[in-house]
Amino acid sequence: MKKALHKAYKFSNSWTGTVIIVLFVIFFIAQAFRIPSGSMKDSLLIGDHLFAKKFAYGIAMPHIPFLELSIMPWSDSLRLVDGDTPERGDVVIFRYPHNKKQHFVKRCVALPGDELFVLEKNLYIHHREGDTWIKENFDAEDIIVFADQLWVKNPYMKEHPGIHHDDKITNDGRHPQPLFNFAPIRVQEDHYFMMGDNRDHSNDSRFWGSVPYENIEGTPWFIYFSINEDWEIRWDRVGKTPTDLEEPYYLDLAIKERKKLDKDDYGIY
Repeated sequence: MKKALHKAYKFSNSWTGTVIIVLFVIFFIAQAFRIPSGSMKDSLLIGDHLFAKKFAYGIAMPHIPFLELSIMPWSDSLRLVDGDTPERGDVVIFRYPHNKKQHFVKRCVALPGDELFVLEKNLYIHHREGDTWIKENFDAEDIIVFADQLWVKNPYMKEHPGIHHDDKITNDGRHPQPLFNFAPIRVQEDHYFMMGDNRDHSNDSRFWGSVPYENIEGTPWFIYFSINEDWEIRWDRVGKTPTDLEEPYYLDLAIKERKKLDKDDYGIY
């Protein structure tokens, strides 16, 4: 046993061993990502560097970092092992369906079989569990009747206070219509509807459709480094999980930073 441990220690200290261990961690346990855009403000900010929990939803097909080459180039599959699936409200890291080398991070707002629509910026969900379940799980004030079934209005805003709208974005013909009104759809099997918390500045499923399960890579684990646009380190965010950052203290800091940097930016990102 002692001999085996000594051999393992020697191997881990070799260049080959180090590379194998690092790749194993990146492929199956944790991978570093940087938040490049503001679509998840005020929950995740531009300049947040985080580790993704790669095993949260099964195991995605490992790709070589930076090159984005699959370790099984003969296969088109993006999934190695199936596992748990996203739940409503989860923040999810996934491969963009129209460019599988690009990673997006958004919040899962609807599961397969859920129905949804957007009216005057408000999100309405008819959960697949049905009307009785909706009555038992949501306040009457948040429920409306439409097309002879119950719909929940903005079901995530109370639990996830980082979700917000931009009052400057109005339905004046200058902005994409899906931000304001989106016709009712049913999410197809094995797909998940994703939206950014910065609702009026998010390129998400309202524009390019739901995300297949096989595209899902993981979920943010914790922030290991964060820097703002003035190159100041946000020490308060280091080591925090997405759940931690929804506490009033951290959310207030994020909102203050957004308002301080707020410009007439009408972009969708």
